[in-house]
Amino acid sequence: MGINDVTGDIRRFKQIREEQNLTQTEFAEALGIKNSTADIERGRTKLSGQIVTELLRLYNVNPLWLFGYSNQKLLHAGKGDVSPKVVTVDSADQENLVMVNQKAAAGYPQNVQDVEWYQQLPAFDLPLPQYRNATYRGFQVEGDSMLPNFMPDDWVLGKAVASMNEVTSNKVYVVVMPDAVVVKKLQKLPDPSKVLLISINQEYVPYEVQVSDIQELWQVNSKLTFNLDAPSESSLLRELQQGMEELKNQMRNLQ
Repeated sequence: MGINDVTGDIRRFKQIREEQNLTQTEFAEALGIKNSTADIERGRTKLSGQIVTELLRLYNVNPLWLFGYSNQKLLHAGKGDVSPKVVTVDSADQENLVMVNQKAAAGYPQNVQDVEWYQQLPAFDLPLPQYRNATYRGFQVEGDSMLPNFMPDDWVLGKAVASMNEVTSNKVYVVVMPDAVVVKKLQKLPDPSKVLLISINQEYVPYEVQVSDIQELWQVNSKLTFNLDAPSESSLLRELQQGMEELKNQMRNLQ
């Protein structure tokens, strides 16, 4: 087989290896291939879907570039910038906590980079050590998909996340997408270009979203709730019933 028979995808495959300064054996080990990548580079073995996936996961190689359908070589899947697009400060130049209510949340994705839009939202300073040295934002919960942990109209306070690398699976996040702001548990997937969003209320089915569609992420670490019940009537009732049973037993023992 002459050198001219080597196809474009193999040429690009070899280019990635050389850019990483890896031997054929080292490259094979990184990609989970036995022995070496020599047979692939000679055109004897085809590039499998698994290898293409590993090239994307490890080196951000765009599969479309690999096969000659795109000039964009790298896709930063899984490493998206999800940091706040606007940070607000008070008169003393200290970052403050902007509160985004349900009505404002409807317009938040479209105004995520509009400095003036943020100025209409209430903002305050929370002088507690837990809220220092980081950017926080408050979002009001809408709907019942996160019951029983988060009630409709509760407020969640989220800490800004800079990139997808900082995301921890099964934590709760405020996820800002092009058309919605949702509060969900987030789970990473084997395909780094997607994540799974899960509702705590099991009546709602989990769904996948593209990482590239996530504009901002805020990790929820506290909440403000106005749904506190009066001292739990059921526990009070249980105590009364227990007291009555003990009284009955004492009466029987006396007889």
